[in-house]
Amino acid sequence: MSVHPGIQIQGLKYAKAIFDTVRRMSADTLGVTRQGYSELETEVLQYLQGLGRTLDLEITVDKAGNVWMTLPGKDRSLPAFVAGSHADSVPQGGNYDGLAGITAALTVAWWMRHINYQPQRDFTVLMMRCEESSFFGKAYVGSLGMMGRLTNNDLALRHRSLDTTLGHCISSCGLDPYALTTGEPVIDTSRVGAFVELHIEQGPTLTSNKDIRVGVVTGIRGNVRHKNVVCHGQTAHSGAVNKEFRHDAVMATAALLSRMEAHWQEWLDKGEDLVFTVGVIRTAATAAISVIPGEVSFTVDMRSLSADTAERFHQLLLAEAAQLEKDRGVRFDFDKALYTAPGHVNAELSDRLVEAAEKAEIPCMRLPSGAGHDSAVIGAAGIPVAMIFVANQNGSHNPYEEMELPDFMIGCELLWKTVENFD
Repeated sequence: MSVHPGIQIQGLKYAKAIFDTVRRMSADTLGVTRQGYSELETEVLQYLQGLGRTLDLEITVDKAGNVWMTLPGKDRSLPAFVAGSHADSVPQGGNYDGLAGITAALTVAWWMRHINYQPQRDFTVLMMRCEESSFFGKAYVGSLGMMGRLTNNDLALRHRSLDTTLGHCISSCGLDPYALTTGEPVIDTSRVGAFVELHIEQGPTLTSNKDIRVGVVTGIRGNVRHKNVVCHGQTAHSGAVNKEFRHDAVMATAALLSRMEAHWQEWLDKGEDLVFTVGVIRTAATAAISVIPGEVSFTVDMRSLSADTAERFHQLLLAEAAQLEKDRGVRFDFDKALYTAPGHVNAELSDRLVEAAEKAEIPCMRLPSGAGHDSAVIGAAGIPVAMIFVANQNGSHNPYEEMELPDFMIGCELLWKTVENFD
């Protein structure tokens, strides 16, 4: 892979200063914590706006508190090319989730000023608030608010550890939360011609590849979830009840999950896009080493780029549970399934990213996003969206994210080349 003596080299110092400064501002006992719609998130956005003013960008803040910083193009009648991501983080998370997308967009704006380049259309850095669901149990708050898609129930959501609500936190930032529940966008969506979100990959695909360090996202997996499934069996003495008389909730649950893992592999072998996760398993509070467990609760998370695939696997899960009820004399109670539709990227815009990579001799691959992103909300509003993934070590949503800056700068070059050749 060739290294260009352009933005990859000259922009590295600028990007690193942003990452280092924001890390210091939001350092926690482990990692960083930037709660959405908090005083600290506001301070970080103010610091980033200061960088925008240094670049002589036009700065506006929408009614949801998202920040738009624009480098004017030659033809201002054209809808803008927008790039960015979210400024918040999970509690004690990594520094790059979200911030990488903002820093990439800012670095491209810096580069255009550095080489005295004016794009044909406006180039806008978008910095969104409160994408993470960790604090209020609601994801994409800033982008949903931008599209007027929050609800009164959303605003009433309680903070995970503080005596406050999401609506109150939005109000404390000088914003009217009820202006974000009208069903109508608080921005003119027709003024956004394209949105590209650069993001760290939150899995190991790119970082496991020696030659390809950036990717173009094919879509954002939707999901079918159960937050609580309970297997009811019969509690009994572990030494006194032989196997044929048992109704063991742990063994029944283990059998169900083993069957679903086998089905998962079969579906992957057939070429279906699917991931299946049981993130939490608990026995009852009265469980003991000498007691046959009579109750097990667990979660289920099925994700796919195809809503049909996820729902068919969901129905298979229910069918297998019903069969085990007959075979083992247990009962599975499923709470109401929660559905999130897959997020579709714009094929033409994604192809432009791949073409820009080819022209710049940047090796890249196409890959799905298993995690959700603001891009899905923006794309659902009819705006063409695409995503760039950058290799990242040690996963994400933890304090050990370790994206390497040379990889990040390859992503910045891909974003820059897409902007440069867009018109």
